[in-house]
Amino acid sequence: MLNLDFHPSGRHFLQIPGPSPVPDRILRAMSLPTIDHRGPEFGALGREILGKIKKVFKTRNPVIIYPASGTGAWEAALINTLSPGDQVLMFETGHFATLWQKMARRLGLEPEFIGLPGYEGWRHGVQADMIETRLKQDGDHRIKAVCVVHNETSTGVTSDIAAVRRAIDAAGHPALLLVDTISGLASADYRHDEWGVDVTISGSQKGLMLPPGISFNAISDKAIAASKTALLPKSFWAWDEILESNQNGYWPYTPSTNLLYGLNESLDMLLEEGFEHVFARHQRWGAGVRTAVEAWGLEIQCLEPAVYSPVLTGVVMPEGVDADAVRKIIYERFDLSLGAGLGKAKGRMFRIGHLGDCNDLTLIATLGGCEAGMKLAGVELASSGVTEALDYFANHTLENAK
Repeated sequence: MLNLDFHPSGRHFLQIPGPSPVPDRILRAMSLPTIDHRGPEFGALGREILGKIKKVFKTRNPVIIYPASGTGAWEAALINTLSPGDQVLMFETGHFATLWQKMARRLGLEPEFIGLPGYEGWRHGVQADMIETRLKQDGDHRIKAVCVVHNETSTGVTSDIAAVRRAIDAAGHPALLLVDTISGLASADYRHDEWGVDVTISGSQKGLMLPPGISFNAISDKAIAASKTALLPKSFWAWDEILESNQNGYWPYTPSTNLLYGLNESLDMLLEEGFEHVFARHQRWGAGVRTAVEAWGLEIQCLEPAVYSPVLTGVVMPEGVDADAVRKIIYERFDLSLGAGLGKAKGRMFRIGHLGDCNDLTLIATLGGCEAGMKLAGVELASSGVTEALDYFANHTLENAK
């Protein structure tokens, strides 16, 4: 039963890797009166948003906006470009890559799931050479798409998407490239056009700092061409009707009007700050949190420093320590929510999000809650991660952290 009397003083610390804390500026924008989604004011809003959102994906092509979660955008990417029985090559980097693979199978596709074995495989990024090798074996081009996750939210690994594109090109293969950057967009560098991505999938509740409820497909010319012959059934998700309505700033059905107010405000905030500054800010936060984890003497879930996520950090518990039990203590004692280990990582680790409405002191408080909670749980720590993180943030401003 929901405890409606649970209202502790102070602000709850939502430090999961999404949904992320929403800035007050966006909440105020969302509180504006709802307007007619067929009226002229809404058309102007729609056109403005559809222009700005391209800058986030770094594309000149259309970006489809759905009133749905990221899972809906996964489905939209698959059914608009593929036909029943099509083979798709998917790379296992963690829980969300696994869920996307399960969806592909349920939709009537034939996913081939490759990756490094076992739990250890979830501690690395996409291995582009494995994709290249497999595509070279596909001489008759039965594989129609390659699907990878950019920032794997379950593990804290950000894969090299440009390397995946180079692998596909090196194999001389015509497969589409579909990329999930649901947790990476607007926190980690992402380049839809430059990296040759055909469909990019994302959502509103991570780096865009909105509540859940909006998702995206950024689409290439090649993807649009594929959609004209794709035979998987679609109606709500179909790109053609949306693209037609979007020309005048509207949608073929009722959009998430007030969430779009929030999205417009989010885009203004990101564009005002500048993406290079946004990305450097997240990189710095991630480095500060990892400094604390290393001071504790604990392992980081991601084993490849080159692909550490700027969005979240996975903290591996010592052998015999239940990470979920530690999370429970931290939540109940300090009103701090951390991400659980998922799938193969369940009970092994917890995840600290460093995105959304966040700053240095937010993360210092978060690390303090983690440190105190682990001590209460009997976890032996080598030294104070909070002290090390304080020193890091004090001595590494955005200017000298680059």
